[in-house]
Formats: sequence, C-alpha cells, structure tokens
Amino acid sequence: MTADDSFNRLDDDYPAYTMGRAADMLGTTQGFLRALGEARLITPLRSEGGHRRYSRYQLRIAARARELVDQGTPIEAACRIIILEDQLEEAQRINAEYRRAAESTNPTAAA
Repeated sequence: MTADDSFNRLDDDYPAYTMGRAADMLGTTQGFLRALGEARLITPLRSEGGHRRYSRYQLRIAARARELVDQGTPIEAACRIIILEDQLEEAQRINAEYRRAAESTNPTAAA
C-alpha cells in the first residue's frame, strides 16, 4: 500500500480521530462529545480496545452542535435542530434527483 492509498482511506466516514484529538480539534471537552453520543447525535465507532473513534463527518456535526450550544441552545435542542437540518438537506437532495429524472424523461416539460 502506498502513501496515496493510505490517504484515500481517510474519507469522511473513516474513524480516524481519537476522542482526545477530536475534542482538541473542536476546542471542546471529551464530556461534550460523550453528551452528543448520549443524545444519539453521533455514534462513534469503537477501536478494538473500546476507545471512541470519530470521523470527519462526525466532527462536522459536533462542530455544528458546539456552535449552537455556544449560542445558548440547550444540547438536546441543538441535537434536534441538527437532525432536522440533516433531514431537510436529504429531502432536498432527493427532490433534486427526482426533478432531474423527470426532466431527462420528458425534456419538453422542463421548458
């Protein structure tokens, strides 16, 4: 495996960051990350030794939660807001796909 192959494994879902490193990167505490797990906003993978490991995607979600909490939003409400934002984004993505599919099967309808 080359260095390039190793780098490509680090996609958004690869659990590359330990809890301590994730907390440092976000400027928060490990307890905050545990609270996000307890609220089921993010579920880190576990190493063979049982240690939490976070992906880039999970760190982005945690950063958004921290932003909301720093603005005074209770953590439970922040988690719900993020879940709803994620659901809305997914629904918008699906709608765009349906529109593209409809336009490709009936190009005159798009005009």
